[in-house]
Amino acid sequence: MQLDVVTLFPEWFGWFQGQRHVRNAADAGHELRALNPRDHTTLSGRVVDDTPFGGGAGMVLRVDVMDQALQGFYGVDPVELRTQRRVIALTPGGRQLDDAWVDELAEEEAVTFLCGRYEGFDERIVQHFCSDVMSIGRYVLSGGELAAMVACDAILRKLPGSLGHEESAVEESFSAALDGNPEYPHYTRPAEYRGWKVPDVLLSGHHAEIRNWRRGLSQQRGSSAGS
Repeated sequence: MQLDVVTLFPEWFGWFQGQRHVRNAADAGHELRALNPRDHTTLSGRVVDDTPFGGGAGMVLRVDVMDQALQGFYGVDPVELRTQRRVIALTPGGRQLDDAWVDELAEEEAVTFLCGRYEGFDERIVQHFCSDVMSIGRYVLSGGELAAMVACDAILRKLPGSLGHEESAVEESFSAALDGNPEYPHYTRPAEYRGWKVPDVLLSGHHAEIRNWRRGLSQQRGSSAGS
């Protein structure tokens, strides 16, 4: 899989690319790239934004700059690009990311995330260059970079070879294996600490009972979250 992030701050992703599961994904043949649209702007001073029509505070990323950047990265008209790969604008008002969407994106061969900055995108970028609009929550960040890392992290850990144990990504919060519920609680040594004991069922060695206990707690957590 190829995951691209179009960002004015590609250096932010050096740390992320160094994380073990991201390195594992790269070793397994997957690719994560951070691409800077400034590298393709034809405006003096490598300008990428301008003041909004109609007035207002902040700056807006220009449609012509994004057009030039995407053509420079992929060698194709961005209007056509979205028919060849998922191109996703990261904005607070987009469709909220969830585990089902992560599963869907993890099946793609190529995904591009566009990071907004300042006041965001000229709307024509979203309308004509993007296949999807994504939000990671109903709040505002200074830019799309952190949202892109969240989305990439969620996708990469679903890919074969990224985690030390493949089953780690199967039975976890909001997965189909848990019927979309949060994950059950976990415990480790010591079995008792300050009078706080690990539930007896986890020490019993009865795997069927343990599975039932875990599934029941997961369902309880799902019910509590939905109430």
